[in-house]
Amino acid sequence: MPATPDTLSMDPRAVRLRLAFDLFEAGVAMERLRLRRNHPGLSDAEVEELLRRWLRREGEPGDASGRVVPWPRTTR
Repeated sequence: MPATPDTLSMDPRAVRLRLAFDLFEAGVAMERLRLRRNHPGLSDAEVEELLRRWLRREGEPGDASGRVVPWPRTTR
């Protein structure tokens, strides 16, 4: 996010949050391009479905330390 008069007057936390959103959007755009490159015969809707699955994928066992628990967690 470039320093502009608007961002200079913003709360630094808001600037960092905006930057995080911008980075997320850039990552999604990059994944969409990767999917199109790897699957050139797919329709736009099929690419978007693969992208949706990519965004909603669950962590694989062993991708972090700790105990594997079901998600969403049920309340007791």
